[in-house]
Amino acid sequence: MKKQIKIATGAAAVLLIGLIGFCAWFLSGSGSTGYYSQIDNSRVEQVDAKGGVISLKGNLPYSYTLLSYDEKGSEKEITFGTSRELKEGAFIRLTVMPVRGVLDWSEVQYDELPPAVQAHYTAPVEE
Repeated sequence: MKKQIKIATGAAAVLLIGLIGFCAWFLSGSGSTGYYSQIDNSRVEQVDAKGGVISLKGNLPYSYTLLSYDEKGSEKEITFGTSRELKEGAFIRLTVMPVRGVLDWSEVQYDELPPAVQAHYTAPVEE
């Protein structure tokens, strides 16, 4: 009987440690991929941010669905929310994680895009 309790306790400890490790990995953003896109405000929708769904990211009334490219130039359509309409034609870098989706985004300059991504866009003309 004592041996079964020790085995059960050991198995529970291993499961608990595994669960804690998974949660730490999941919340840390490790394993995320960078994608690059250009803002096209014809692809933005205003959404009801309170539509019965609990949002952990706050009130994000704008939803963009944009064709995006990873550092190797592979394309993927990505949907993400923002609190405001973004600047037309701006280039952005999206940090995307499986299951969680877009973790964050930041505006970047054309020169900061990887060469494989630049091949999909036209360099902006300096005024």
